[in-house]
Amino acid sequence: MEYALLNGEIIDRSEAKVDVEDRGYQFGDGVYEVIRVYNGKMFTLTEHLKRFANSAESIGISIPFSIVELTEMLEELLLKNNLQTGNIYMQVTRGTAPRNHLFPTGNVPPTIVAYTIKGVRPLENLKSGVKAILTEDIRWLRCDIKSLNLLGNLLAKQKASEQGCFEAIQHRGQDVTEGSSSNIFIVKNGTVITHESNHLILKGITKDVIVDLCKKNNIPVLERTFSLAELGEADEVFLSSTTAEVMPVIEIDGNKIKSGNPGPLTRNLQEFFKKEIEKQCGVLVNNGI
Repeated sequence: MEYALLNGEIIDRSEAKVDVEDRGYQFGDGVYEVIRVYNGKMFTLTEHLKRFANSAESIGISIPFSIVELTEMLEELLLKNNLQTGNIYMQVTRGTAPRNHLFPTGNVPPTIVAYTIKGVRPLENLKSGVKAILTEDIRWLRCDIKSLNLLGNLLAKQKASEQGCFEAIQHRGQDVTEGSSSNIFIVKNGTVITHESNHLILKGITKDVIVDLCKKNNIPVLERTFSLAELGEADEVFLSSTTAEVMPVIEIDGNKIKSGNPGPLTRNLQEFFKKEIEKQCGVLVNNGI
């Protein structure tokens, strides 16, 4: 039996249902988080829960649990499902109310759910690197909110998949923003460059870890907007996300990045990132790379 969290109670996953008029279902009126699990422990949990709370606050949803309470519930869920490697998905919506574009009036409690997903590290892709395409960024202008409204991201990701690629790198005009489900980094002359955290991108937890690791290991790092031209001329390109970790990008729109192999600085950051995982969650049995 698998279990899910629904409004503070851990129940049989098959019984975790929401009403057809839940505003998350009808409007995408809510926010979400994905938390990575290694060795049965949650990686960067506090950072994810703070972003979860900040996203909810940004759209006027009050989460009825503190970060401490959410932590305790997620730890219990993890134990009951005996998840060793994978993800916890959680979301909160504005709750159930008669369909109306206006926020519901009165005391409508939010709906909060969480469940676990088994999944291994993408070791082969981490070793060999992945391909990507370019696509215009058609999303709204509050990408810093981890909203349930992901249609633009889905269309971009599907387009990449149909072309045999792992990711779609999005751009507004000539400025690169982020991937459909990742942050994008370039390396030029030994400096790591990634988009500044503002309303045009999601402030990635993994992105922040990587920036911090660069600073700790004396790797020059800049958070600024970079162009499609800079992307094409980069010495190395990699992406980051909760599930992809530090993922080398070796080809974009059919054009190889330099030799078409993961670069040395990307490799170093993979190793630093793995050590950070092990610091929080214990030794990874299969090092993989």
